[in-house]
Amino acid sequence: MEKQINTREDYVDALITDFTHPQFQAAFRQYFGELGIQVKDWDALFREMDRGDAGEKNAAYVRTEEDGSVIGFILFTPIRFTSWFFEETCGFIREFWVAEEFRGQGHGSALLTLAEGRFLEVGIHTAILTTSTATPFYGRHGYARAAGCGAKNQDEVLIKRLTR
Repeated sequence: MEKQINTREDYVDALITDFTHPQFQAAFRQYFGELGIQVKDWDALFREMDRGDAGEKNAAYVRTEEDGSVIGFILFTPIRFTSWFFEETCGFIREFWVAEEFRGQGHGSALLTLAEGRFLEVGIHTAILTTSTATPFYGRHGYARAAGCGAKNQDEVLIKRLTR
């Protein structure tokens, strides 16, 4: 499923929930290539993204130029934290990437704002993510270190309470 949400003279934003979408796949392959990650079965990876974790549905915003060239994407999903007494569903930013030639031009900020807006639309008021490289970027957008919270990948965990 693709929902075009913003068209300007220079780019298009689309909400993607079908990870067989060619623009998302091209962007994700470019992202993993930049990280030096090799994948043996791309189709299986994208099918897994379609299924999501524990029944939660992944979604992504993909930003492209008018000609279809990928600028970047942000992949996110709701994630539910529970205890014996409390529960909260947070918006988990799973993957986030902007092509090198488009960095520093506001595209990352715009994609992050889109994801946060989507979280609020569905009643999620906390965003959470891990990062090993972009802590200053997220700090400028109101994210703070989640003291006492650890990630299995050992990356720093950042959190933000979302408001309108």
